[in-house]
Amino acid sequence: QVQFVESGGGLVQPGGSLRLSCTVSGSISSISVGWYCQDSGKQRELVASVSSGCSENYGDSVKDRFTISRYNAKNTVYLQLNSLKHEKTDVYYCNTRWDNLIWGQGTKVAVSS
Repeated sequence: QVQFVESGGGLVQPGGSLRLSCTVSGSISSISVGWYCQDSGKQRELVASVSSGCSENYGDSVKDRFTISRYNAKNTVYLQLNSLKHEKTDVYYCNTRWDNLIWGQGTKVAVSS
């Protein structure tokens, strides 16, 4: 069973940055992987994805602020979060871009002054 382990979250001030990591228990070389964001009480939303060919896609709300990348040799996908706005707490998850598998625990990102 493929497992996703997210890390790198924490408390950051508005305007700050964080780098999230997603380590996958299986090979990711042939799959598209996405990062998803969930605000408390809301649905999980896809914010960025990267294809097996390294083509990147972003949601409108994070375009020009977030960067997704992948390192197939380590079965790891990263999400660089810059210019974090709005004082809020979200949980970020990674999973396949299509046909999601079992979700990991996520990593919490809290933006607060």
